[in-house]
Amino acid sequence: MKFALAVYGAPANSQAPQSALHFARAVVDQGHEIVRLFFYQDGVNTATAIAQPPQDESNLPEEWQQFIQAHNLDAVVCIAAALRRGIVDQAESDRYELPGHNLRKGYELSGLGQLLDGALMADRLITFGA
Repeated sequence: MKFALAVYGAPANSQAPQSALHFARAVVDQGHEIVRLFFYQDGVNTATAIAQPPQDESNLPEEWQQFIQAHNLDAVVCIAAALRRGIVDQAESDRYELPGHNLRKGYELSGLGQLLDGALMADRLITFGA
């Protein structure tokens, strides 16, 4: 079965990214396919390279990045939501003349159309968060 996952909640104040990661791991472990991960609204905070959680908490951005890279997954971050929250890649940093970029490797910025495209490619679209 093919799945697309949409994550709407932030790692710091929502269970959504953790639940989505557990679900994604189970999907892959059972031999199913993830055709797209889409991070939207506060879920885009999962893709920041500069968040550092306290030592007694799991580092969800790091765990997600490792999972995405280990399984060569298509991980898309909504560009409008990311820009609003200060998450940019090198191209957007250059475009807006910002002092740096903070999108983790393995993610790409793109529009909401990628969520729809993922839903069309998948047998199931599963959402996590608001």
